[in-house]
This record gives sequence, C-alpha cells and structure tokens, in this order.
Amino acid sequence: MPTFPTKEAEVVALVEAMIAGYTAHGADFPSVTVADLQTALSNYQTDKQAQDDAKAQAQIATVTKTDNLDALKELMRNDLKVSEVDVVDDPEKLTQIGWAPKAPPQPVVAPGQPTNLHPTAEGQGMLWLAWDRPASGSGGPVRNYIVERREQPAGGGEFGTWSIVGSALNNDISLTDQPRGIQMEYRAKATNIGGESMPSNTAAVVL
Repeated sequence: MPTFPTKEAEVVALVEAMIAGYTAHGADFPSVTVADLQTALSNYQTDKQAQDDAKAQAQIATVTKTDNLDALKELMRNDLKVSEVDVVDDPEKLTQIGWAPKAPPQPVVAPGQPTNLHPTAEGQGMLWLAWDRPASGSGGPVRNYIVERREQPAGGGEFGTWSIVGSALNNDISLTDQPRGIQMEYRAKATNIGGESMPSNTAAVVL
C-alpha cells in the first residue's frame, strides 16, 4: 500500500507524475481536473522561488552585516585608544563616553612554598633532588626554582650560609661536583618576578 509522501521534494515528484499521468490518460480519470493540480503546483513553485530568493538575500545581508559590525568594532577600538591618550591626566573622564579607566596593574605575588624535597639518587659527587610543586592557589605562578646548599665544617659545628648551587624549570634537578664526605643540607625555592617563596623543607645529605 502506497504511503503519501511527507518530504517536500517527494510531494513535488508525486504531483508531477500525477499531472503527467492525468494528461496522458485523461479518459481513465474523468473525475480529476488537471488544471487545478497544475495551478496549485505553479502557486507552490512561485512561493518556493520567492522563499529561496529571500534566503539568498538574507545570507548576503548577514555577510554584509558581519563585515560592517567588524568595521564598527575596529573603529570603536581605535577611538577608545586615542581617547584614553586624550584624557591620560584625568582618565575618569572616559566615563563620559561610556568607557572606564584601565584597572591599575596588580603586583605579582611570589610563589607558594615547594614541599617534600628529597634525594632521588646519589653518585660520585652527584646528587639528584626532587620536590613537590607549590600547592595550587598558594601564591603566584612559578617561573623557575633555585636550589641552595649549606655545609657543616668537617670538625662539626654550625652550618655555613646558604648559597645557590643550581636552578631548574621543573621540580627536579641533577647536581654535579658536589662535595664529598661532609654533612650538607639542601633546600629549594620557587621564584618569579614577585620574589622568592619560602624555602622548602631541608634535606640532609652526605656523599
């Protein structure tokens, strides 16, 4: 059993077949007026063409609108830039044109503290260290890390001052030419343009 089409193109295909069939075999289908079908089809085709033309015009209008909007935004940006220069001594005047002064730059905060510094391997005058990155939200972004060392005199007593022995972009480092046979302590700091973090825990090492 045939099913009446629902898609627009299929409806058109069927009506064209019906018109062709009624025209060729009119005697077999005396109850149908072919002219009415043809008129209805023509009305549909006229409206469809008008719709297609309108869609094409709408697409052209959309492209034109987008181009004009881009040009408008570019002009606005340029005007706002020169206006900021015009009132550089009194930037609050920018509110008169619906704009606002730029927010003052925020100072960069030093990074948070590295943690869990520990040796990962040792060799002849060589030492590998690793540590955990600062906790998220504990400070500013890390640019790099510095590793410091201090030594205890051979006869014992107080440790000397801390000195930088290396730097790293990641949270590990390999150090060469390290003193042997003496007590040493290492620590790591995170740095950025805002300064240095608090030092990590201290790792005691004797190579």
